[in-house]
Amino acid sequence: MVATDSLLDPAQMQRARALLAPRKPVERLWPSIAAAALLAVSALVFATAMILAPPLLVEHAAQEPAVE
Repeated sequence: MVATDSLLDPAQMQRARALLAPRKPVERLWPSIAAAALLAVSALVFATAMILAPPLLVEHAAQEPAVE
């Protein structure tokens, strides 16, 4: 008797094994896009704040120079 003699169809068994195999996890793209968008918005906000913020040291042009 040959060891391959079986009532089960090998093609159907292979299909059943493929259906029972765990699925590969699918990587989501939205978290990466959301993180990149957040970083881009925060960079624009910081750049705008740097441009619009008043300087730390203010010297008035109308002041007379100190005479020693």
